[in-house]
Amino acid sequence: MKLNVALAQINTYLGDPQANLEKHLAYAKQASDSGADLLIFPELSLTGYALQDLASAVAHRPASDDPIFQPLLKASKKLDLVVGFVDEDSRHRFFIAAAYLSDGEVRHVHHKVYLPTYGLFDEGRFFAWGDAIRAFDTRFGRVGIAICEDFWHASPPYLLWLDGADLLIFTSASPGRGISDEGKLESARWVERINQAYASLFTTFVAHANRVGFEDGLNFWGGATVFDPNGQLLVQGPYHEEALVQTEIDLNQLHRTRARLPLLRDERTNLVERELSRIISAGK
Repeated sequence: MKLNVALAQINTYLGDPQANLEKHLAYAKQASDSGADLLIFPELSLTGYALQDLASAVAHRPASDDPIFQPLLKASKKLDLVVGFVDEDSRHRFFIAAAYLSDGEVRHVHHKVYLPTYGLFDEGRFFAWGDAIRAFDTRFGRVGIAICEDFWHASPPYLLWLDGADLLIFTSASPGRGISDEGKLESARWVERINQAYASLFTTFVAHANRVGFEDGLNFWGGATVFDPNGQLLVQGPYHEEALVQTEIDLNQLHRTRARLPLLRDERTNLVERELSRIISAGK
């Protein structure tokens, strides 16, 4: 089975969901016209990143009667969409979230589990922490979503892999930081290396959409990527400019790679559970 994946590395309007919605719909039409089956937007693509006290004002619930999600759900009848937004629960807590939309329905919502509150980040001051990491079924197979800091920790991709995800979708609003020895952004180099490592270690597809543009002194670098289960780079977007990046993935590659490299078959989850229990009990 073949899956045409598109990644929209867009610039966003801070605090303006309506303007961002219009950009989403334009990119969705472009991706659909070019044959995409799935279109992935970056972290907080509907709101902008540096929200701080604006978080509550731009929150939307992923439902058919929501003025932002209604047209997105309609668009998802032509291709599946992953969009970034601020979610508000029934107790009025606000989460950095990503929704997977398909055939006019909300298939899954992921709340960001790890909120960086160090250096130039202050997400923990304004958002609640997500408390679940779950894979989910789509018409293309089982998928998992992680948002930015989530995939800087080993546990979320590992848990999604164990929960059956054969496609890991990573979304981010990753700002540029540092310069590597090759003259490349250090943050870009680091993200690309860990994405490739996850694809190789978990013998799965990894698709990453990162935003571009400037916001509140931050420079977002783009560079969307897709890696296959062998850790091979299938496509990469340009740095520092808006782009629709597209590639076709062959889901049969999962069979070929795992027949050669049965890491999933040999994973000892009972051992992991036992040793984690020991470490937690010991307070280490």
